[in-house]
Amino acid sequence: MNSCKNFIRLGALCALSVVGMNMGVNSAAALDYPTKPVRWIVGYPAGGSTDILARLIGQWLSARLGQQFIIENRPGAGNNLGTEQVVRAAPDGYTILLVNPANAINTTLYEKLSFNFVRDIAPVAGLIRVPNVMEVNPSVPAKTVPEFIAYAKANPGKINMASSGNGTSIHMSGELFKMMTGLAMQHVPYRGSAPMLTDLLAGQVQVTFDNMPSSIEHVRAGRLRALAVTTAMRSEALPDVPIVADFVPGYEASAWFGLGAPKGTPPEIIELLNKEVNAAVADPNIRARLVDMGGMMINGTPAEFGKIIVEETEKWAKVVKFSGAKAE
Repeated sequence: MNSCKNFIRLGALCALSVVGMNMGVNSAAALDYPTKPVRWIVGYPAGGSTDILARLIGQWLSARLGQQFIIENRPGAGNNLGTEQVVRAAPDGYTILLVNPANAINTTLYEKLSFNFVRDIAPVAGLIRVPNVMEVNPSVPAKTVPEFIAYAKANPGKINMASSGNGTSIHMSGELFKMMTGLAMQHVPYRGSAPMLTDLLAGQVQVTFDNMPSSIEHVRAGRLRALAVTTAMRSEALPDVPIVADFVPGYEASAWFGLGAPKGTPPEIIELLNKEVNAAVADPNIRARLVDMGGMMINGTPAEFGKIIVEETEKWAKVVKFSGAKAE
């Protein structure tokens, strides 16, 4: 009997030793990170705002950490294909995700997803918020948000509100405006910002809430009239343009970006990436480029970025339900 007990005790000690060794190996691997290239998944085609942002920060991380951060564009299903790829990746820090508003919106917009974003992606670091711009074709006889509200109320159902697609941040920013003002505007979805802006410039549609990087040159050149930006603070890129909340109290909408990793990624790796991303957005040269894109820094801890994700997911769930939008 004693020999049996000793055997059981020995087996338990061996098992604990194996667990301890594995934990030591994982910690050592985390401390050595990265020892090979890192795949940074972007759920949109090359050339857009998300892609440009990832490549800018990816270059910084590559230089600082001594391994290439390779941007992989995985467009499809409104950003869900790229997100799912990261969810299913090994939680070892070698596959990360560019997190963006679609991740929060899609939670409600899509009836069935194979993942739960808030549960399955670990927040790593916030990057920037980018205002959307409430802008009109110059033929619209409104130069301020109150004038636009009055004009829309006088012409119910005659205002065409364009977006880059059903369920996008541009669409939802407009729906939030409709929800908070009671305006009746006809949503006209396009397949991307480029065709949307073509028709807005031609006067085929009257208003949009476009991402600033796509529209800022048109606004600066006077081809489009900016009525307001959608963030809680004015943008350094368009300092003379007021915020929507000056006229619609409590209104806030923005495109926000950051890094995520598969659930279970070692905390040492998350902390290292968080530290380097915060250093990147504090660098004067990178900060100047981000500000020129309309960016407002949202650097902070992983927990603080996680709080933003949860709050945005809850916020846009209400707007998606109000709008009745469904995934195309």
